[in-house]
Amino acid sequence: MLSALKKVWTYPNKKIVLQELKTIAKANPKKFVVDATTLFGFAKSFESHLIIGNQRFNELGLHRYRVELASKLAYNRRQKLAEMLTQDEVEQFQKNGFILKENFLPEDDFEKLSKELLETPLETRETLQGDTVTRRMALDGETLKQLPATEKLLNDAKWKGLLNYVASSKVQPMYYVQVILSHVRKSRPDPQTNLHSDTFHSSVKAWLFLTDVAEDEGPFVYVPGSHIVNEQRLDWEHQQSVAMNEKSNALSRRGSLRIQQSELESLGYGQPQAFAVKKNTLVVADTYGFHARGPSVRPSTRIELWAYGRRSPFLPWIGFNIFAFPMVKQHLIPWYWTGLDYLEQKYHRKNPWRKVGKLKATDPAVMVSK
Repeated sequence: MLSALKKVWTYPNKKIVLQELKTIAKANPKKFVVDATTLFGFAKSFESHLIIGNQRFNELGLHRYRVELASKLAYNRRQKLAEMLTQDEVEQFQKNGFILKENFLPEDDFEKLSKELLETPLETRETLQGDTVTRRMALDGETLKQLPATEKLLNDAKWKGLLNYVASSKVQPMYYVQVILSHVRKSRPDPQTNLHSDTFHSSVKAWLFLTDVAEDEGPFVYVPGSHIVNEQRLDWEHQQSVAMNEKSNALSRRGSLRIQQSELESLGYGQPQAFAVKKNTLVVADTYGFHARGPSVRPSTRIELWAYGRRSPFLPWIGFNIFAFPMVKQHLIPWYWTGLDYLEQKYHRKNPWRKVGKLKATDPAVMVSK
């Protein structure tokens, strides 16, 4: 702590930083207080955060510093979580940024889980992006009471160990049945087919595929090794933050940076890998690495048990997650959806996730137009 304070005190651009902070605070004092308290959390938006999106600060290296510090802390936390994995799993992740396990569940267990998730009507929301519908069906605490095979898996120590290690923290993921329905209308391509990083730090997503996925029918795509924060990546992150403006890609402005495939080699990375897989394949990936949804050449449906988990990247510890408390984790998804509905009603911030009632995973898309 003393060392960190000394660095701040002797920082050569200290006067510039203090003057810029004073200017921001004077212009919008309430928002400045909120943004200052979230600077060392998982806030990521260049567009809506007064400090993260400040060009002067990013010229001085703020975004680069956040990326580098988050990476170092993630590495330290993973050392404490590695005991839950085999050496092969650890090595696979360190090399690639993901862990792939074919035939993840015993055949009988997978059949029970698959039957539950494909045949049980669940509370569902859909969003329409370009020509593709993404459907998410809530697996909250109340829902899991009627899905014993699914609940058993989500409480399994091995399952949790894989997600926690990749996330670099003991996360409490949100769980859904996710369905990707492509070519539901004539429109621009699905924007999720563009390579991107979800945020500036390690976070986890997991896909246990309930259907076979062909290489030309919207597979998950990942750039192996792109979770590694090397000097080329730090330079690229810095350049992106400095060049960010109102004409930049909308999703990049919100902190999910897009990248062209032609840029990968200059960052020291290889080419994207498409996951054409059989059902009962598990992929757990660090979505700081560049990834996308592969294009589908025809109307197709991809169904998976999907998990998403993220914590503040600047925590030195791996546990004490309030979202994992029983009374909280049971209601994460209902509270999240209710929050989005409230923001739309109160502040006219459109909620892209629209209610479509109770559906089965195999039902056709409901939201085929906006």
